[in-house]
This record gives sequence, structure tokens and C-alpha cells, in this order.
Amino acid sequence: MPIRPATFPRAQGWLRWALVAVPMVAAMPRADALTWSLIGVTLALSLPLPWIHDAVLRPPMTALTLALIASTGALWVLHPGSWASVAMFSTTFFVVLKQSTVPIVLAIALDAGVITTWAARHDLWDDALSTYAVLAVIVLMALNRRARLARVEQTELALARAQTANEEHARAAALAERARIARELHDVLAHSLAGLSLNLQGARLMLVRDGASPDAVAQIERAQALAADGLAEARQAVAALREDAVGVERAIADLLAAYRLDTGARADLAVEGEPRELAPAVGTALVRAVQEALANTRKHAAQAEVDVTLGYAGGSVELTVADRQGRRPPDAAAAGYGLRGMGERVALLDGRLDSGPGEDGWRIHLTVPA
Repeated sequence: MPIRPATFPRAQGWLRWALVAVPMVAAMPRADALTWSLIGVTLALSLPLPWIHDAVLRPPMTALTLALIASTGALWVLHPGSWASVAMFSTTFFVVLKQSTVPIVLAIALDAGVITTWAARHDLWDDALSTYAVLAVIVLMALNRRARLARVEQTELALARAQTANEEHARAAALAERARIARELHDVLAHSLAGLSLNLQGARLMLVRDGASPDAVAQIERAQALAADGLAEARQAVAALREDAVGVERAIADLLAAYRLDTGARADLAVEGEPRELAPAVGTALVRAVQEALANTRKHAAQAEVDVTLGYAGGSVELTVADRQGRRPPDAAAAGYGLRGMGERVALLDGRLDSGPGEDGWRIHLTVPA
């Protein structure tokens, strides 16, 4: 079961922020009114940097990074001897590393414009060529790093898929063996016990007809009851082997693992309370709810992160599925067949289902008696 990632910024995030903040602090001793304004804007824009971990940033973060390049570039043009160029180039490296083609092109164009303005303002055209070369090296380094990270991710994904395939093969082999044992139990033991029960029934009727002693009839009835119990247990064993019952937590974790492999987005399960065995109908309702919620997320919010919480209370089980779209989704015009079917299944269990948009995505919450 995956563990939720820590929300505290990572070391790379702090380094990314420091490469912007330190040059701003260094520029403060020589700052005039305009410089102070640029420093304040840049520091304000840099505050979210430690918390950015997306593979491809959402539009607000894209605008933020481009604004950072513009503000640090303007400060560098005003004070060519400052470290503002470090902040500008480090932010460019991050944009090329993390973002899509259009933001990358815009960032490079901004850098080229800043360098051209810097050279024209201070008549440093001889140094402009080397600065363009520095920009090219930074872009190439970021592209190389990006390609390496993509190769590592593809390798990890291939290994995960291979492991999943191996597990599925092992599972299929185990299911085939269980099915073979179930057939043997059904064809041999269950049939034999059924025949024994019928013969004992006939023997009891013959003893009653012939006026046998009550003790003899009672012994036959006890033997018949034992045969019937054995037949019922054999049928239960066959059903258990055929069903291959899987725990609710494991089934939900498998669904989330498949979602992560398909989309590359984070999908975590948190279990609250003490897990316990649930009725088959309850377990099916919970698993089907997660399955339907993930299908809707794939359809309406591709690559959204998903958080699933399974809580065991005193006499009920609560399930919450929330996708993190980064914005409030529009209200659905009408519930689809999937949500309606989920609601009907929960209603049959005397449970309650709530679904609708939240602050940053769609949320489904259901409670069923356990």
C-alpha cells in the first residue's frame, strides 16, 4: 500500500528557491525604489517554488515561472553586475526541465530578449555572444537532464509492468490450480456425500416401514445429518475456491496501481481504523465505487492525482475518493449511469452516497453499514 508523500518541500525545492532568493538579497544594498519593487515582486513570485513537484506544471505555475524570468531579467538589465542573471538562468533551467514545449519556447525567447536589451542598454555586444552561449548550454543541460529522467521513468514503468505481469501470471496459475481442486471436490467428494445422504434417507424410510427400534432410526438420522453438513461444507469450500476472495484493501490498492501505471499520476490509499472482514456485498460496493470514480477521473480529469480514504468506524465503513484537478470542476448536468448504479448499490445496503465538486476536484463519499 503506497504511503502518502510528505507535503513538506523537498531539498530540490529549497535549492530552486534559494537560487532566486539569494541574488535578490545580494542586490538589496544597492537598491533604489525601482529595484526594491522588482526585488519584492520577485521574492513574492518565488514563494511557491519549493512546493512545485509536477512533471508538467499547470497554467498558473507556468505563468509564475515566466513572470520570474521577466522580473529577474529586468533586475539584471538595471544592475548588470548583480547576481540576478543566476536567478534568471536557474528558473529557465527549471522551465526547460519540467514544462511543455510552448512555455520552453517562451522562456528562451524571454531570455534572448533580456540579453539583447542588456547588451543594447550597456553597449556590451562583445559579451552578448558569450551570454547567448551560456543560455544555450543551460538549455542543453536541462534537455539532457529531462531526457535522462524520462528514460529512468520509462525504465521504472517497464519494470512495474513486468512485475505486474509476473504477478498476474502467478495469480492465473494459482486460480487454475484452485479451479482444478474445486472441480475435484465437486465431482468426487460432493457427489459422494450427496449419494450417501440419499442412501441414508432411503435406509431411514425402510427402517421406519419395517418397524425398527427408535434407537436404530435415530442413529440413521444422525448419520444423515452429518452427511448433509459435510455436503454443505464441501459446497462452501468449492465456492470459496471458485471465488478467489480478495480483501477490499488489496482490491482497491490494485485499482490504484493500475491507475498509476496508466496515467503516471499519484494515487494513494489511506486506511483509517482497524480493518475487518466485510460482507461480500459491502466489499463489492466499495470496490465498484473506487472503480467507477477512477473511470470518471480518467475521462474528465486525465492525470489528476487521486486520494482514497477507507475508514472503519464502529458499525459502518466510509469511503472517500477525491481527485486533485487543481481547480473546482463544473457541476455535472446530471448523474451518469455509473454514479446512478453506484447510488443504487449503496441504497440496497442502507448506505448513503454523496458526490460533487470540491475546491480542487471531484469528491465521492459513501457510508455503508458493516
